[in-house]
Amino acid sequence: MVAFWRVLRFAFQDLGRNFSMSFMTVFILVLMLLSFNALWSVDILTRQAVSTVKDQINVSIYFSADAKNKAVEDTRSYLAGFPEVVQVDLRSREEVLRLFRERHSLSTEVLSALDELGGNPFGPTIIVKTKEPGDYKKIVEALNAPEYKGLIEAKSFDEHSDAIDKIQNITNRIEGAGMGLTILFALISFLVIFNTIRVAINSQRFEIGIKRLVGASNWFIRGPYLIESVVLTLASVGVTAIILKFALKWVDRYLSVVFSDGFSLTNYYNSHILYVFGVQILAVLVLTIMSSTLAMRRQLKV
Repeated sequence: MVAFWRVLRFAFQDLGRNFSMSFMTVFILVLMLLSFNALWSVDILTRQAVSTVKDQINVSIYFSADAKNKAVEDTRSYLAGFPEVVQVDLRSREEVLRLFRERHSLSTEVLSALDELGGNPFGPTIIVKTKEPGDYKKIVEALNAPEYKGLIEAKSFDEHSDAIDKIQNITNRIEGAGMGLTILFALISFLVIFNTIRVAINSQRFEIGIKRLVGASNWFIRGPYLIESVVLTLASVGVTAIILKFALKWVDRYLSVVFSDGFSLTNYYNSHILYVFGVQILAVLVLTIMSSTLAMRRQLKV
């Protein structure tokens, strides 16, 4: 324990002596981590956006006004039996009429024309949701059978595939730029840490020689530089977490307008905090220890 506390003291002494280099190292690591988190956030938002678009996709099946309830119910049961179908909603003639009036409540001409008909011109409607957008074509083709020709008046299907493709293309470009930026900062961090440790070793060669003469072990000599790597890692992740906390709150104000389901990046990070920051701590720790070890191997002959 005495040796460990001495190694710990030497590590913080080295950080204090090379404060400017240590500060620059933490600064570069923070930039790298912010780039990584931006990339991660873009991926999360893309998946959420695609999920939102998929939730808006459905097939609306409009029955004739004289369609029998049994025939409509049989059709609903038939569609519910498809493994691709996750939800089937049946709207009665009265409900379809009510929704039509609500949708055109500000259009007096449409309502007047509807009143002149003197009845309910609408038939029941079935709304179908499937697991994937590509599954809707199978549903539409199944309803093209002859037995449904006189029962179903129309089928409405908007697959939104163009919107999904655009989201994916934009995301791929952003992720490519973000990945390049992250790799660049990782490379700069590696070089900065390498030079920080190398400068520290060169400035302490006399002290290292004395430690070696009095019987210091290799671990005792190398230990302070490895502890410096851990300190730099924790400092950079801590600063990143603070910046990220305020940045996510700022972004969430705009996400509440885009995502009506109350999606929040802050909530996502909070629910996955161990995984998200565990991965980042491990990645930065590997980077700092690798660069420190390489610098010690080239500068320390112990």
